[in-house]
Amino acid sequence: MTLSPTQLRIDVQEPEHWRRTLSVTVPAEAVRKERDRAVKRLAGRLKLPGFRKGKVPAAMVEKQYGSAVNQETLDRVIEEACRMAVAERALHPISELQLEDVDYRPQADLTFRISFDIRPSIEISRLSGFNVERPRIEVTEAQIAQVLERLRDRSAVWRTVDDGMPPLDGDLVSVTIARLEDGGPVGEPQGYQVVIGEGDAIPDVEAAIRTLAPGQTGDFTVLFPADFSDPARRGDQELLRITVVDRRMKEPPALDDAFARSVGEVNDLDTLRARVRRDLEEEVAVRADTVATVRLLDAVMAANPFEVPRSMVQRYIDSVMGDTTDMAPDRVALAREQIRPDAELGFKRLLLVDRIAELRDLGATEEELDARVAALAEGGNVTPPQARAELVKTNRIESLKRELTERKVFTFLREQSEIHDEQ
Repeated sequence: MTLSPTQLRIDVQEPEHWRRTLSVTVPAEAVRKERDRAVKRLAGRLKLPGFRKGKVPAAMVEKQYGSAVNQETLDRVIEEACRMAVAERALHPISELQLEDVDYRPQADLTFRISFDIRPSIEISRLSGFNVERPRIEVTEAQIAQVLERLRDRSAVWRTVDDGMPPLDGDLVSVTIARLEDGGPVGEPQGYQVVIGEGDAIPDVEAAIRTLAPGQTGDFTVLFPADFSDPARRGDQELLRITVVDRRMKEPPALDDAFARSVGEVNDLDTLRARVRRDLEEEVAVRADTVATVRLLDAVMAANPFEVPRSMVQRYIDSVMGDTTDMAPDRVALAREQIRPDAELGFKRLLLVDRIAELRDLGATEEELDARVAALAEGGNVTPPQARAELVKTNRIESLKRELTERKVFTFLREQSEIHDEQ
């Protein structure tokens, strides 16, 4: 093409803070010249009866392929004009260009609009002098009891129950299941173990098992739910013969000194309780520090307000939601709207951290990354090269760099402000 930026008429609008809309006009003469070239290119490729290749008259090309020529002309001119218009206005799109209101008529100027987001520029005027409260989180006896119950549950054994009763929530049952057709089983029954109430089986199968005591058999019509793992089976109905072979109940150990010695290097239950309390206190201290850091970051953001482009927020929402292939479109749309406020806030925090790191040169260095990898290698009993190779393989190097950068930024911010415990 011979189109030049000086031939274009470009009008820039800002419908939103970081969104731009360009109204572009391409002179009719420039469009006509490109169309003539399109006709010549097509004529040179055509081979029609009665004409040598490349010798098809332009009039015949127009007659048979006029609409195709128009479309090719339009595509080429718009693509080139978009590139020139964006470059001419020194804009840097971070989203796809949305083409709108194309108006193309022979012998007339071509007009169209393109809309896109540009990268936000975050201005920072204040990073210090904030006063933030760290939440006071108490460790309660109930929390300690919950931890001890979880430890007992992990140490529990399964005891066979033969009381003639159907299984209850938490029971482990052994069952055989056979598919029925024409009143008889198809193939050999398959054996399964199911913990009742934990979603190990589809709802209709679990409901059937709840009606059977050990040794009993029943025939049931079951419906595969809408969220079944195999999309091809969703909504299917099957006739199944289910037999409960046995039923076992979880029997946790007594909460005594012997139990304490079995789960930790302690001599008695009181020492185990003290260790659990210490571990919980360390956890809540970390959680309190995290809450205080987020409050500090939000205070910095409130003092340095900025907006973010829709496209960047949308991509962040996509990353948070993950694969939505198996979700219904209306559920996807509802989920997007529900998480949008938190997603936008989370994304703004990420951008703010990046901007502070850039301004204060707080990005993670290669030396810091090497030290972190070495620490991970030592903890995993592997060599640093092996640890790095695994991080690269699992695409975690960048997240490790971000973690180190965030730590440096948060340390810097805490040094610039006052953080004290809530009263």
